[in-house]
Amino acid sequence: MTASQGGMRLYNTLTGKVEPFEPLTPGRAGLYVCGVTPYSESHIGHAMSLIVYDVLVRYLRWPSNSFGGLDVTYISNYTDVDDKLIDRGHELGIDPLQLANDNIAQWEQQQAQLNLLQPTERPRVSTHIEEIVALTGRLVANRCAYATPSGDVYFRVRTDEDYGKLSHRNIEDLRAGTRFEPDEEKAFPLDFALWKAAKPGEPHWLSPWGEGRPGWHIECSAMAQRYLGDTFDIHGGGLDLVFPHHENEVAQSESATGKPFAHLWMHNGLVQRDGEKMSKSIGNVITVREALERWSPDALRLFVLSSHYRSPNNVTNEALEAATRGVERIAGALRDEQATGGPPIDAAAARTRFVEALDDDLNTSQALATLFDLVREVNRGRDARQDVHAAQALLREIAGILGLTLEAAPAIADRDVVALSKLATQFSVVCGGTDAPSTIEALIAHREEARKTRNFAVADSIRAGLTKAGVEIEDTPSGPRWSTKR
Repeated sequence: MTASQGGMRLYNTLTGKVEPFEPLTPGRAGLYVCGVTPYSESHIGHAMSLIVYDVLVRYLRWPSNSFGGLDVTYISNYTDVDDKLIDRGHELGIDPLQLANDNIAQWEQQQAQLNLLQPTERPRVSTHIEEIVALTGRLVANRCAYATPSGDVYFRVRTDEDYGKLSHRNIEDLRAGTRFEPDEEKAFPLDFALWKAAKPGEPHWLSPWGEGRPGWHIECSAMAQRYLGDTFDIHGGGLDLVFPHHENEVAQSESATGKPFAHLWMHNGLVQRDGEKMSKSIGNVITVREALERWSPDALRLFVLSSHYRSPNNVTNEALEAATRGVERIAGALRDEQATGGPPIDAAAARTRFVEALDDDLNTSQALATLFDLVREVNRGRDARQDVHAAQALLREIAGILGLTLEAAPAIADRDVVALSKLATQFSVVCGGTDAPSTIEALIAHREEARKTRNFAVADSIRAGLTKAGVEIEDTPSGPRWSTKR
């Protein structure tokens, strides 16, 4: 271990406790995260969930973490065979597998825009039928599952004495609190489908029980075991998946292998919109496409990471505007300036505090507090004519662990470039180039000259013109700094 003597601790849904995380294999870790069912566009909740696990993977791989860096195998699936997909495909007159392909292609483009790491593997149900059939067969063979005359196969819940251990409820409580579709072939209401007999117009494959397709839960067990083994380190997903999806994964996986499935279960909080649950029935769902049209990827990340991952995220315009300003503050501290030759800032303590924050159940809000403390130190150092380059390098490094690209503030719109040019002409400002940044720098220099000669009317007019063109100015003891507004 390096910076954090206590090592990493994570909340385990299975035990209900924050406990030390120790990789099952020294130097390596396996992570499985439930992905989307691509029957429609991905929404902001999908993005927020993957941002959480993206930061976890980045941190676990970072050489400066408390493990010295781990070799992480990161798996996230697509459920491309599902009731919702089939129904939606029929509604649109599109083959369900083609609908899934189209939505996956769009979502993967958006993942790249959000700077989400590409998983080691992105398995799909449709390409892992062999593994699913084999796992189902094992459960039938050991009598933990049964086939019906119609060709369905169900998991026999009452064969698992620990059923309910992940959601911390017993079978009778679950039975009393759950709605069930009537099915005369089920032996017990909580039994769940591993394989579904084919219906007309549905995707289907051959199996020992006839033509059909997988049930929902069996896919993740089969794919996790395929890429990570019977037992692996961390299984992640949204809080809404604890029951029934993840509960059923535990039951079928451990019944088939006789071994523990995931060592640790992580669940991120759900998304709200202006304090209400986000749902299609209410009509307040924000797609990833809509979110990226309104806010930058960095602003979305900063918003998500400003709350603890187990807490709900309440999407409001005000919160995203604050996140946008926060991104601009970080970018401003990283803006290249001429070296002053003064003594360097000692920022080593920031690295330690950052590691301690993420070791504390992935406390990204505290990690961000450390990042913004470093931003202030950089700005104070520049004002005091100190050398801030090493501190800026650390700032960029830890911002990268949070997945922030800081690839500049948003580009100046064409109409604003025209406005800047007119503003320069109005005040007879000679620019060092024809690009927007050169024009902005020249206008700011002219404003500074106006302030020195106490011509505040000109100075205020230039500032107002810059603001109208989407440029904000921050006056500091070492001179003005500018950033673009989104």
